[in-house]
Amino acid sequence: MDRQLETPRVVVGIDGSPSSQAALRWAVRYAGLVGGTVDAVAAWDLPGAGTWSAPAVDADFDEEEAERRLVEEVRTVLGEGGASQVHERLVRGNPAEVLVDQAQGADMLVVGSRGHGGFRRAMLGSVSQQVALHAPCAVTIVRPDAVAA
Repeated sequence: MDRQLETPRVVVGIDGSPSSQAALRWAVRYAGLVGGTVDAVAAWDLPGAGTWSAPAVDADFDEEEAERRLVEEVRTVLGEGGASQVHERLVRGNPAEVLVDQAQGADMLVVGSRGHGGFRRAMLGSVSQQVALHAPCAVTIVRPDAVAA
């Protein structure tokens, strides 16, 4: 298919942090400028899932509740009108790996500069660093104070 005829696709990582909220607003504005769509992706993983000592399931995790909270987060940040332009996806896995995978075929991957967790003094969070290194498309890293609501 001719690449010029495809609708641009923007993937944005969401984790509820101020940086990811700013990234979501930036992604929606950018998609509006280029006539694109937005996939808001939240990743979840079981702590220690890759080790022998960890349980295979997390009895406290409720996937339906997490999906509902993701939709609610998008609506809270964008309002009803803006949220209608966004497709929410909750994906199990390491956040950086999930975002790189979800960005296959996308025109842009947008992430916040620092999400929940990590060191306060770090200029970039570990997820933003990893996606900047491994993403299959252009990456934009948004600081929470760089985008006005």
